[in-house]
Amino acid sequence: MATVLPGLNRLRHYPAAWLRGDVVAGITVAAYLIPQCMAYGELAGVGAIVGLWAILPPMVLYALLGSSPQLSVGPESSTAVMTAAAVAPMVATYGSDYQVTAALLACLVGLLCLVGYIARLGFLADLLSKPILIGYMAGVAVLMVVGQLGKVSGVPIQSDSIGGAVYDFLSHLSQAHLPTLTLSAFVLLFLFTVQSRFPTAPGPLLAVLLSAVAGWLFNLEQQGVAVVGEIAAGLPALQLPLLPTEQVMHLLAAAVGVAIVGYSDNVLTARTFATRNRYQPIDANQELLALGIASLGTGLMQGFPISSSASRAAIGDAVGSKSQVFSLVAFGVVLGVLLFLRPVLALFPTAALGAIVIYAATKLIDIPEFQRLRGFRQGDFVLAVATTVGVLATDMLVGVAIAVGLSVIELFARVARPHDAVMGKVPDLAGLHDIKDWPGATTIPGLVIYRYDAPLFFANVTDFKRRALEAIDAETAPVEWFVLNAEAIAEIDITAADMLMELYDELAARQIIFALARVKQDLYAQLRLSGLLSRIGPDHIFFTLPSAIQGFQQRSRPK
Repeated sequence: MATVLPGLNRLRHYPAAWLRGDVVAGITVAAYLIPQCMAYGELAGVGAIVGLWAILPPMVLYALLGSSPQLSVGPESSTAVMTAAAVAPMVATYGSDYQVTAALLACLVGLLCLVGYIARLGFLADLLSKPILIGYMAGVAVLMVVGQLGKVSGVPIQSDSIGGAVYDFLSHLSQAHLPTLTLSAFVLLFLFTVQSRFPTAPGPLLAVLLSAVAGWLFNLEQQGVAVVGEIAAGLPALQLPLLPTEQVMHLLAAAVGVAIVGYSDNVLTARTFATRNRYQPIDANQELLALGIASLGTGLMQGFPISSSASRAAIGDAVGSKSQVFSLVAFGVVLGVLLFLRPVLALFPTAALGAIVIYAATKLIDIPEFQRLRGFRQGDFVLAVATTVGVLATDMLVGVAIAVGLSVIELFARVARPHDAVMGKVPDLAGLHDIKDWPGATTIPGLVIYRYDAPLFFANVTDFKRRALEAIDAETAPVEWFVLNAEAIAEIDITAADMLMELYDELAARQIIFALARVKQDLYAQLRLSGLLSRIGPDHIFFTLPSAIQGFQQRSRPK
């Protein structure tokens, strides 16, 4: 039960010292997610109240099932947009109920995630390396900032693209609403001041409360400052969304895309916070289960597809969230608002909430990590930048796909053209070493010990053979033995087996003995099946390099 419900296990061993941070984080996140989820409900086309309904099941279900203590799961912009893009044409074509179709889409996404969990497809998330995480979060941060430009300034922004939104903002900056812009600047200044001087204080919560007070004292709504406004009452009812089979099959393709986006977002965001705060690694398969159950719960409660929110997780982290208790607290706040406290948030200026998002976004762009990647390895830095550019130039899914593709290509290139070494003796240093690494290192005359640092397969067999023959030709003394140090060769494919036979024949024609050293058991079995071992013979197969040298020295003595 602990493995299926890791959140429940964490709650059983909950440290009391975390309670204050989680409560403050839960209230702060709730103050942000209420207007945010209402907006995402409108974006998805199901209405603002459905946006609030859709946040309720995920907060409880993920708190029990999720492997991340800080991830906030619920309505998000990417899945909201994809919902509208999938549902609107279906409603126009078939005349089906919009809300039922959106709820069914959420259920299909949940079922697909559960299938992925049963098939244990979480390993695919291992393709998301740390440079991808760093670049992805930087791209998400920029998206967050650009998405709030209109809210914090009052500038009308019509474009949906990043470049178009920035252009609209800059070209219409003269139309900025001064009270809105002033309030946003005040909130940002307040947040950064509190962060620098009182790092443990709940800055975002104080900022929201002070903004609400300012809105009431100075009657900002009458001056044109947008506020959250009235929140409709009521709770969702359990309902099974049903449509004809033809429509279900039509909706299934869209569900695959939404599931990929939602799951990628969940794992990327969760792993980023796990790495940053140094806690237990995220279980990728468990995330499939958690997202699947949460999506099903949302769909059955008349919601729409969900994902994780980097902005809400960042706000919770900035305030001090330590566990999913913050989500349960936020659940309680949302429930209370829906039932009793709707007027409390009516005066919250949306500009203040936008400023909090921008503040949280600044914490997601890790400039020191970009600098460290650049200093450590240029390829990792390029991968991080490519991920950021991909997220901004296309969308989150395509950006991540581009980054994963580049990562796989780079990995393939490293395996196809790996490091190799001709091993020799170094004065006053025990053992055998790469002669290129040590000045004064020499090989044993007549003997070439060659190491290739990768498995042999179809993509690198030509490279291996060329470099092995070059190592032989580089020797000044006539070569009598060529010993392949196979310690880094875990396995071979049939192409590599045929190439080794060709190399054996070519060396035999040059009267050079082909020997093997440090052959692993699995490789030994493959070489035996290929017939190479019978050609080489047991006298030329050695378990260690010293025994290979001893065999060479004994067999090279003149009779």
